[in-house]
Amino acid sequence: MTTPPPRKLHLNAFLMGVGHHEAAWRHPRTSSADVTDVRHYQRLAQVAERGRLDSVFLADGLALRGNVRHNALGGLEPLTLLAALAAVTDHIGLIATVSTTYNEPFHVARKFASLDHISGGRAGWNIVTSASEAEAHNFGIERPAHRDRYARATEFLEVVTKLWDSWEDGAILGDHHSGNYADTDRIHTLDHIGPHFRVRGPLNTSRPPQGHPLLVQAGSSEDGKEFAARFAEAVFTAQQTLADGQDFYADLKSRLGRYGRREDELLILPGISPIIGSTEREALQLERELEELIIPEYGVHQLSNILGVDLSDHPLDARLPEVPPATDGQQSRVKLVTDLAEREQLTLRQLIGRLAGGRGHRVVTGTPEQIADQIEEWFVNGAADGFNIMPPVLPGGLEDFVDHVVPELRLRGLFRTDYEGRTLRQNYGLARPGSIFDQKVPVAS
Repeated sequence: MTTPPPRKLHLNAFLMGVGHHEAAWRHPRTSSADVTDVRHYQRLAQVAERGRLDSVFLADGLALRGNVRHNALGGLEPLTLLAALAAVTDHIGLIATVSTTYNEPFHVARKFASLDHISGGRAGWNIVTSASEAEAHNFGIERPAHRDRYARATEFLEVVTKLWDSWEDGAILGDHHSGNYADTDRIHTLDHIGPHFRVRGPLNTSRPPQGHPLLVQAGSSEDGKEFAARFAEAVFTAQQTLADGQDFYADLKSRLGRYGRREDELLILPGISPIIGSTEREALQLERELEELIIPEYGVHQLSNILGVDLSDHPLDARLPEVPPATDGQQSRVKLVTDLAEREQLTLRQLIGRLAGGRGHRVVTGTPEQIADQIEEWFVNGAADGFNIMPPVLPGGLEDFVDHVVPELRLRGLFRTDYEGRTLRQNYGLARPGSIFDQKVPVAS
């Protein structure tokens, strides 16, 4: 009996403007002009690929969130941008956020199939249901209830994956002699009729190189975890403590069996924002520099949006007032923030300082060795399969991670020295799904 190879970390670079710290745009290591400069993002993708990271990820929202007066908001649409990153990279995965609430399955299936073809099999879709009321108002509707959003998302995923499957492998013949470009017996209609969608199909783009682009999810509510257990192949999540990370990891992995899935078919990647210095003193100095650039008005506004409670008149040096549990919106993030405030007895000023670096994700400050210690602890103790790296400033924070933390992880035997394959699925160690169709319901030629 052969011994399975040791587990290896999976690392994703979460690219956000000029850094994840809300004051990053004011720091001398960044340039706010980079927020809409494609060359900035291309450079970041190349740095991540140089470090042999699995993927880069672009978040997205369909409204201008927060006070743009005090933060560098208003980035680029992710799928458009990822096509530009595909052109200057060869191996790094390319993951974009797209909402199931304000899109249609056919559009999304075609766009991700196209990105997968353009990149040679490196596309991934971060599936969100859009919790913001501001997003709903940009589409002229009221925000659907939490459970309704997930019901729509479930049917949305079913339709999208069927559309990707509607062209079987081998459907394209390209036979110059016979004049047959495609075997139409291997191209299938869906004729889907459901509560939310009516879609005939087939897709007008052939099957993606990966079969299905990688499916990623980030919700941590009960509905979100159940959705992830059924569909997701990677989960981006936020926990503050090792114990919370272990609980989430065990809970989500335990749900996979009822969908006929193994635990290794879903990777759990908590977010971590590393503030790195060559010495601990240097790292703490960078942390202080960023904290000094925080504008409290902005932090209070952001926290009010997360909690759904107006805190603008609340004293900065008082404890957080009682916050009712969220029934809609960002349920898991509300609980994380209120638990953090209660556990550490934080004032409003202290809380917005803690959230400025990662919006509830864990911020770790120290040397490359200390950052690697934290990553290793969570990885070997059942709290993570890898991490979603959220540099506080960009590009410097990502360069620091790739040039100093990645080599330390390699010395410990935790991270690859080269890519395992050509596609994102291969590098994540995930199987390529086959088509659900097997010579069924042929399209008329």
